Amino acid sequence: MIKLLPPEECLWDLVSLGEVMLRLDPGDGRIATTRTFQAWEGGGEYNVARGLKRCFGLRTAHVTRFADNPVGDLLRDLIYQGGVDQSLMKWVPFDGIGRDVRNGLNFTERGFGVRAALGCSDRGHTAASQMKPGDINWDDIFGNKKSRWFHTGGIFAALSDTTPEVAIEAMKAAKRGGSIISYDLNYRPSLWKSIGGQKRAQEVNRELAKYVDVMIGNEEDFTASLGYEVEGAGADHSHLAVENFQRMIDRYRSDFPNTAVVATTLRTAKTASRNDWSAICVADGTLYEAPQWSDLEIFDRVGGGDSFASGLIYGLMSGKDPQWAVTCGAAHGALAMTTPGDTTMVTLGEVERAMKQGTARIER
Repeated sequence: MIKLLPPEECLWDLVSLGEVMLRLDPGDGRIATTRTFQAWEGGGEYNVARGLKRCFGLRTAHVTRFADNPVGDLLRDLIYQGGVDQSLMKWVPFDGIGRDVRNGLNFTERGFGVRAALGCSDRGHTAASQMKPGDINWDDIFGNKKSRWFHTGGIFAALSDTTPEVAIEAMKAAKRGGSIISYDLNYRPSLWKSIGGQKRAQEVNRELAKYVDVMIGNEEDFTASLGYEVEGAGADHSHLAVENFQRMIDRYRSDFPNTAVVATTLRTAKTASRNDWSAICVADGTLYEAPQWSDLEIFDRVGGGDSFASGLIYGLMSGKDPQWAVTCGAAHGALAMTTPGDTTMVTLGEVERAMKQGTARIER
């Protein structure tokens, strides 16, 4: 299915590429009315590397850029707590006001019941969005030091005109070095709105998909980012809905035969705080489906898809079969949504217990 480099030949198990922002979380309150925020670090691509380090114990590093100021220092300190290798993170001088370069902020409230979660990003002119080809020595990362896996996604690709070129440059080097490449579509309408919308998103993502071994997303991602319609998507978890997804995946794999594994989360949002949740993946033409969590109670949904991705990657990287991998991903994503912040706070033991559909009885 996928052939990984031996771990003893590689400095890292996974290297990721993407922006890391400071998330300001009003807790139980609302962005517009709160007087206090809790600070977290987060970013779609980074969250995957952090999950693989924090929950699954793998050696991960992240590539990004920060403006060198106290907000960047706070992000650095938060990243230290997650254990992701920061040696590939670059720092650029701060101009004193953020006119030329800055660090991104992400205000996110959790939502509850009929009130949906709400996000408001403040990320223009960020250091990561200004990355361009030639900034990073990818051949040193993937040719000399080596990583078994490379991960990036559609959020980074949407940041500017140059970030897709950086992603392609990294993917080509990863291919030359023998790394497996995964990509999470992670479509965000707000990011693409002013630079061409869905049409531009599809142009970019269909070009990047040519290099991808493991493609990840949900129904909106595959529709908006790649142009594949999924009849009845998001309605429920019926067998018909799963069959519709499989037909979509079959069309994708026909267009991009280089991709060995395609995985998607299945979510029915009954309310902001109560969802049905599962996932499927297709590997070598065979469909694998994780058990469904019905009426999963959501504390903070941000990062659920990223945690699914890290659990899936862990399963594939550790030699487990696709059924185990997709179930691990779904369980990790479900657990991540029971805690605050973008990143995982759970253990591998808790994931393995959830994979068996364990109860919430107290552990003593």
